[in-house]
Amino acid sequence: MLVLLAACARDDRTPLVIYSPHGRDLLTLLERRFEQLHPEVDVRWLDMGSQEVYERLRSERANPQADVWFGGPAAIFARGARDSLLAPFRPSWAGAIDAHGRAPGDVYFAAYETPAVIVYAEQAVPPDRAPQDWDDLLLPRWKGQVLIRDPLASGTMRAVWGMIIERGLKQTGDTATGFQWLRRLDAQTKEYVLNGPLLDQKIVRQEGLVTIWDLPDILLNRRDGLPLGYRFPRSGTPVIEDAIAVVRNARHRAVAEAFVEYVGSVAAQLLATREAYRLPARLDLVADSLPAWARAVRREMKAADVDWDLLAAHEADWMRYWDRNVRGRSR
Repeated sequence: MLVLLAACARDDRTPLVIYSPHGRDLLTLLERRFEQLHPEVDVRWLDMGSQEVYERLRSERANPQADVWFGGPAAIFARGARDSLLAPFRPSWAGAIDAHGRAPGDVYFAAYETPAVIVYAEQAVPPDRAPQDWDDLLLPRWKGQVLIRDPLASGTMRAVWGMIIERGLKQTGDTATGFQWLRRLDAQTKEYVLNGPLLDQKIVRQEGLVTIWDLPDILLNRRDGLPLGYRFPRSGTPVIEDAIAVVRNARHRAVAEAFVEYVGSVAAQLLATREAYRLPARLDLVADSLPAWARAVRREMKAADVDWDLLAAHEADWMRYWDRNVRGRSR
């Protein structure tokens, strides 16, 4: 961080510091395009899990270092809003997204929709043998073959865990059913992996054969030649409202607002969709303007019915319980 800020200090341009889980492909793409539009701005980003972004912003609350929080489930942004980490700003595109993607008080907005999918090692698992639904991950043949991105640091995995727990809650009125399912998955799990890129590489090397991860990352890796297959779970895929916000007391508020405005613009939404496999949150884009992969996802994917407000309220407690009582205790 000190190196980053020192570099900013040596540059005559206005620095824009972004904390994001979105990865190098998307961040570099938007950095270059935004700087072309705003040559007076120097975009600097730090790539980390969305839960890590939240924790870092909390630790820096008295002296914010970031200007924009870009990416992560709305449930985590909601916690950031409750902790007064976010500043109100309503971009001009706010009316073009679903009402649920607009936070109370205009403190964050959905920029993308990010599905979580079942992923498998394509060179070792034929498509017809790959898990077709969540419960298939519990079959005996996958014991010791499941790798999971560490859920404590990952907004994607927190959303999946929350969906599983909430699913059980709907069925029985109790969270015990969901936690029992997660215990059974824990018994199948070989390793909880530190980060997304390492998870992808371990699946490619067949250190494990199946996992759960976000669709854009898998599509980018497939584009780059990695043999990763994926399935939309038959019973439903959690589609994460991937949000963006201005950090409260940001040092460079004006350029932070300009970046949020840009990310949700038609041009930037189509750019991210065409070049970085992001599903746009905007509802007013002409279908024919979207690439074939995005139209296929909209057509083929069944979105899970998830009470995201419930997840936002209880996710932290659920994850704390999972970490203390489930992780690593079922093998």
